[in-house]
Amino acid sequence: MDLMLRTPVEIVKLLCERLRKERLSKQMTQAEVAARAGIGVNTVSNLEAGRNVGFEGLVRVAVVLGLGDELENLFKPKIETLDDMVRYEESSARQRVRRKNDDA
Repeated sequence: MDLMLRTPVEIVKLLCERLRKERLSKQMTQAEVAARAGIGVNTVSNLEAGRNVGFEGLVRVAVVLGLGDELENLFKPKIETLDDMVRYEESSARQRVRRKNDDA
């Protein structure tokens, strides 16, 4: 799936459908997932419907469904060279990105 060719709304819909299918493939009800995740059934329902749910709710449901490894890879840095690794390590120490001066 190439997400670059999809709108954010389409991506949310697709991911919510996948999450629902994952729950169903594990033969779990929304109530079971909610209880294990420590969230309300409405939160699970809203998540599967693509309605506004906090990131923590998404993480809790994903972990309950055994998708922790996928979360681990979600925002992994893309490091292909030694220069990328050095730049990444140096950026983790920096607190702010400096604004570029347009007048220069």
